Amino acid sequence: MNNSFMSKLKVFAKKLKQNLFVLYLSYKDTRTPWYAKLVAILVVAYAFSPIDLIPDFIPILGYLDDLIIVPLGIALALKLIPPHIIEDNKEAAEKLKQSGKPKNWFVAILFIVIWIIFAAWISKIIINRI
Repeated sequence: MNNSFMSKLKVFAKKLKQNLFVLYLSYKDTRTPWYAKLVAILVVAYAFSPIDLIPDFIPILGYLDDLIIVPLGIALALKLIPPHIIEDNKEAAEKLKQSGKPKNWFVAILFIVIWIIFAAWISKIIINRI
């Protein structure tokens, strides 16, 4: 991939990520359909988690969530939420954004547990082969 494509992809992802606060407010909105709430809560929980499922230090894959997974999740959630709800939540989202990004420690702990289970599983395979 060339730098021009990566730069465009980063700009696109950044623009989509600005809608995270709109999603955060929209999933709490009683007018939002349940299926849209489900997608929105999953995307927001993952995006606001202080720990990534795929750590950034893993070459190429580490940035997969930041550049592809989260933006696609945001785009899907925005498609599922009725436009009038998104519009109603944009102004409140700007105010919320000024106060800072909330952290989702539940998802962070879940990712840590997944990595521990994965490491134990790999260790067991290696020990059994030795």
